[in-house]
Amino acid sequence: MDKPRIGLVALGRTTFDVDYAEEVLAGALATLERIDAEFVGEPKLLFDEDAVKAALPALKAGPLDLLLVLQVTFTDAAMTVELADQIDAPMMLWSFPEERTGGRLRLNSFCGVNLAAHALSRRGRSIDYVHAAADDPAAAGKIGTAARASALARRLNGTKLLVVGEHPPGFDPCDFDADELRRRFGIEIARQPVKDFIEEVKAAPDAIAAPAWERRSRQLVNLAEMDETATRKTLKVYALLRDKAEAEGYRGIAVRCWPDFFTDYGCAVCGALALLNEDRVPAGCEADVYGVLTSLLAQWASGGAAFNTDLVDVDPSDDTVVFWHCGQAPIDMADPEVEPRATIHSNRKMPLLSEFPLKPGRITLARLTRGGGTLRLMLGGGEMIRRPLAFSGTAGTARLDVPAAAFLDALLTEGLEHHTTLTYGDHRPVLRAFAKRNGIPVVEMT
Repeated sequence: MDKPRIGLVALGRTTFDVDYAEEVLAGALATLERIDAEFVGEPKLLFDEDAVKAALPALKAGPLDLLLVLQVTFTDAAMTVELADQIDAPMMLWSFPEERTGGRLRLNSFCGVNLAAHALSRRGRSIDYVHAAADDPAAAGKIGTAARASALARRLNGTKLLVVGEHPPGFDPCDFDADELRRRFGIEIARQPVKDFIEEVKAAPDAIAAPAWERRSRQLVNLAEMDETATRKTLKVYALLRDKAEAEGYRGIAVRCWPDFFTDYGCAVCGALALLNEDRVPAGCEADVYGVLTSLLAQWASGGAAFNTDLVDVDPSDDTVVFWHCGQAPIDMADPEVEPRATIHSNRKMPLLSEFPLKPGRITLARLTRGGGTLRLMLGGGEMIRRPLAFSGTAGTARLDVPAAAFLDALLTEGLEHHTTLTYGDHRPVLRAFAKRNGIPVVEMT
């Protein structure tokens, strides 16, 4: 994901301790250097409304993910309100505590933020805030998280997803509301009937599968043991989906995987989805649009791959759970101590699927859920541990931050979906901030 763009404004009044205010501002600017972001705006104290108005053109020159107002000393709310009126970006205000010396109140910074927050609330605007010393690294963490969350929302606006086919009957979690996705996030959905797509794959030259065959030959030690005709069909599906993504700008693809690809074409689509996930075009089966969308968010938040899984086993005796899906995990999630292999679908007995246990490490779990009838975001975390492959395909055994039995109970009592996105690292803060930014309640699996 591109670096977030943060607009920077520092406010002050000459009636306070300007020399001290300059020291505080210098310290805050040094702390902001911890954030991997592009900063826009002149980093100097603005003392009146004319100075703020002069700063506006640079701040309005391009979209901002966050407008950060450093309330270095007390000011009235007029300048902050002017900024909010002129700049279309979420606003964060940073106030600075000062030592209780029994003498002069040198900054009175927090009171300025309090005044501004009230004024903005009366105009229907909400703000986020930081109240921390200029050299506090936690301030940089909170500001960076807010900016990244807003960048996620901005990047989603105009995102295109492709849905091939309808979700299977009885798979309510894979139903979706295209109007809601457009209204909430600016997402556009393109649709293609699965039978039309299969006919398109059949008509495509077999040669389009050759690069993917070479790629998988290097990665899956036993690829030659698979039925070559069926395997190349899976790789043709991948090649055509990849070309569509590149040509049409699709950021993610949801596919009705069964029964059509088995019955009408003679291959498993799982291996095609795995390759797309490796290409950082999140792909999911059963036409699960919200699963693909969650994977896209998790991928952007983490900078790594995402895997749309089923929770298939819970063992309260050793407090572990198993996340699995037929064989579509990206190969960079494979345990480095195990050679990835090619395999067939466990029920339909057709290739191509990947087979390996997931690597150990910290994981984030996420799902945009419609359980309960309203859009929410489920967030959880844990550790993937090194265990033998639990079930054929791609699977990982995890010990979560909550007892396995409690996770199971919450999953069912909250009515959450059978698909959960998994990515490596702890990325809940930015996903939590994204949910807040978009007015989405969070289901915390903690």
